[in-house]
Amino acid sequence: MTDTTPRRNHRRHPFVASCLALAVGALVLPAWAQNPPPSRCSDDAALPATQTAAKDAALLESGTADPRTQLQELVERALNRSKAVGAVRLLAQAAEADLAEAKAQRMPTVTLGVTGSHVGTILPGNGPDTRQSGLQGRGTLSVTAPIYDSGRITKLTEWRAQLAEAARFGTSNAEEQLALQTVSLALDRGRYQLQAQVYTQYVRKMACLVEALDIITKADRGRASELVQAQKSLQQADLSYEQTVSALRQTEVRLKRFVGDDLPRSATMSTVLARLPDLNEMLSDVMLAPDVAQAAANAQAQRSYAESVRAGQQPSVSLLVTGAATVGQARQQDWVGGVQVNIPIVQPGADSALTSARRRAQAASLQRDDTIEAKRYRVQEMYEAAQSSMDRSRRIVDILRNSDRVRGFTLQQWQQLGKRSLFDVMAAEGDYYSMRIAHVNALYDAQQVVAIIWSQGRGVVTPLR
Repeated sequence: MTDTTPRRNHRRHPFVASCLALAVGALVLPAWAQNPPPSRCSDDAALPATQTAAKDAALLESGTADPRTQLQELVERALNRSKAVGAVRLLAQAAEADLAEAKAQRMPTVTLGVTGSHVGTILPGNGPDTRQSGLQGRGTLSVTAPIYDSGRITKLTEWRAQLAEAARFGTSNAEEQLALQTVSLALDRGRYQLQAQVYTQYVRKMACLVEALDIITKADRGRASELVQAQKSLQQADLSYEQTVSALRQTEVRLKRFVGDDLPRSATMSTVLARLPDLNEMLSDVMLAPDVAQAAANAQAQRSYAESVRAGQQPSVSLLVTGAATVGQARQQDWVGGVQVNIPIVQPGADSALTSARRRAQAASLQRDDTIEAKRYRVQEMYEAAQSSMDRSRRIVDILRNSDRVRGFTLQQWQQLGKRSLFDVMAAEGDYYSMRIAHVNALYDAQQVVAIIWSQGRGVVTPLR
């Protein structure tokens, strides 16, 4: 990150020397005899009117990294580090395992049972053969397989498949939300860095005026109030700078939580998402959003589950084969094989269970529709906000031209002709730099909104590619 700490030794600045020379001339020569070359008590030379607003974007051009590539790298690092995304991925894997379990219900089930016991028998009478006892072991092998279940297993499998699909889309949705947060923080970082550099110029300008007024006041004590006013403006500018740097540090702390402590040097972010996409295209892309797909999969899953509940209340047929062998006391062998038919006759609560499942399916469908509607209105709202920010940025460029001219003329009239007071100079300078900050905010507000618009559909990483 570029060091934007203002220098306290303002006398070393070349423009300070120019301003001091001009101030001394104002004390020695009458106004009509003064005709010095155009100069400004500032650290930025006069620019053509068409370049006034462009200097904000140019302040960060020293960075060599491509902003799109850097944002993609930051998003990738955030996805790899995120424990929340890791948890969602594990849940998706669990849903896949549930689906495999549901598919396995069609396979035969084999059960082996072994028991060991001491048994005894008492028969009527008093003879020695009326009492029998001894050790006995029994083994049972049972094989069952579903033949017909009214589609219950099929619907349960569809239910699990849709839940697994919803879990996959849930992973994509979590990744998209994390990507949007990362991009938003990276844009805020660029915003505050640019603001800090603008405030640095403002601080230097005010410091130069304080230097000039300090010399003027020594010769004319009646100008002391102007010196106090300039010092006050310098303090206010320095306070704004410190607040911006503090906001920058806080933003970087939040960004480090996602991407790690090793933050790359910020690239120029002023135009990375400056193009407003087509509104109709963005409205269509809402259907491609992962949260919409997740809601649709959940709705379909609930419908499949309701159908499985209904099928579970219908007759079912299964194959049953059982063999048993007893050794020890009372040896015997038996087996049974055939078809088992289960016909529900009275199932208390079955209607309530089916109604509950159907209501959940209807609720899931309404939630899906609400998600789609909310996102489409969100896109329209953000589109209007983006248009407003971009229009505000263009209008501020025109205002900046006039503001730059006003502050130049005001400073010249104060320095050379004495027709303006320092309060006019302070007002002109404050208006100019406040418009510079407003221009920076308009640029980055538009990009933040464009990022939100893309996140409502195919994802914020799409325009970065």
